[in-house]
Amino acid sequence: MRRLFFAAMALAAMSSAAAALSPDELARRTIERRAVEAVIWGMPAVNYDLMLQEMLTKTKGKVNEIVYWSRPLDWQNQTLTPNPDAIYLMTFTDTRDVGPVVIEVPPAEGGSINGNIVDVWQMPLEDAGPSGADQGKGGKYLVLPPGYVGTIPEGYIPLKSNTYGGYALLRSNLASHADADIEKSVAYAKRLKVYPLSQAASPPETVFTDARDVLFDSTIRYDVSFFQSLDRIVQSEPWLARDRAMIDQLRSLGIEKGKSFRPEAATTLALAAGIEEAREWLELKYDTGLKPFYDKGLWNFPADPEFVKAAQASYDEPDAYPVDIRGVTYSYAYVGIKRLGAGQFYLIAIKDKDGQAFEGSKTYRLTVPANVPVEQYWSLTAYDRQTHALIRNMPHASRSSQVAELQKNADGSVDIYLGPKAPDGKESNWIPTDSQRDFELMFRLYAPTKALFEKTWVLPDVEPVRE
Repeated sequence: MRRLFFAAMALAAMSSAAAALSPDELARRTIERRAVEAVIWGMPAVNYDLMLQEMLTKTKGKVNEIVYWSRPLDWQNQTLTPNPDAIYLMTFTDTRDVGPVVIEVPPAEGGSINGNIVDVWQMPLEDAGPSGADQGKGGKYLVLPPGYVGTIPEGYIPLKSNTYGGYALLRSNLASHADADIEKSVAYAKRLKVYPLSQAASPPETVFTDARDVLFDSTIRYDVSFFQSLDRIVQSEPWLARDRAMIDQLRSLGIEKGKSFRPEAATTLALAAGIEEAREWLELKYDTGLKPFYDKGLWNFPADPEFVKAAQASYDEPDAYPVDIRGVTYSYAYVGIKRLGAGQFYLIAIKDKDGQAFEGSKTYRLTVPANVPVEQYWSLTAYDRQTHALIRNMPHASRSSQVAELQKNADGSVDIYLGPKAPDGKESNWIPTDSQRDFELMFRLYAPTKALFEKTWVLPDVEPVRE
């Protein structure tokens, strides 16, 4: 009886608290709550839009062309966790007005491409190059508009997209960082072609725009501009069946297909509060939710295996749609990979051997064991812990097996040092950090071999250097 009494009292208290909220307070709390969910759900599409807008507003590049960097990336490329040890190219495709678009990849002769083709939600459509569908023979990848019912010509690799927009990240591999090898890699990359299928009989020359000296900043903005990006996606792309539950959610934020996004002052304040809470939630999940790659150790999978499995299945599994994990993943990275582990694999570390976050003011050492299980190359890159981009104003961001002057130990292992100052005599093996900012690490393995996945080769944790 006493239990019933107290339960009734608790219920009454809750009802009283709810009744105490004014209509304005209820509206504000609804917007804040739904803004949090919209940020998590919309992260991959906003991530895409930020890159697209940087190209459109800061370069001469246009959709269905190619924007590229004619040198290995430096800190002015502020995309999320990019690879500074390859020549980067991107093509943002749009099939709305021109119909199917061809991305033509050359055969791996005199060079090679590691490419990933995705839709607006960064769901992988296909990989390209030696580890992709063309298996290094070269191929014509045909990006199709939503619901396309036309005939697919013979000799093309059809990619059915649920969105009009999308992009391909294309990395032209480097033999080394020597000028001659860079020029060779760029020349090979310029054999790529992008054109509408309607012009396939006589394709126009592909336009390449160099973004080398552009501050290309697509880091996630945790402010109201996030919702402006999300609104652009809603206005330009069809609603997908799996996402229709978000229609009313977004409408309550002022985002509705066919209408301008003009939030009132009160709504803007609630959106700002919501995105700040979303940022804190994403940061917590990133800090505590990464999945360890080894049974013991602090190197992690680049993305949760559950998310990778769902994305590779085109989010078509009947009982899985890992939106939360997807939101976290695209807060620190971009592009989807169809065959993760075939062309490349990544390991992420955010803490040292002692379980402490990496501090830019301290010095650390990673000993890379001999016989790294790769057929191409390995690299270690440092990123700003807060932005997940290359650390600003640093002379370089990584060390890799492509670096000719890299010092090796007698047993074939390599010691890489990270810190604000290079240890004496170790400049060639040093990655600089900003003493005022924390950082994080990514270890890349291109064309990894089975020893990595069988874990017979183990990458040790990063150790602080005791002074």
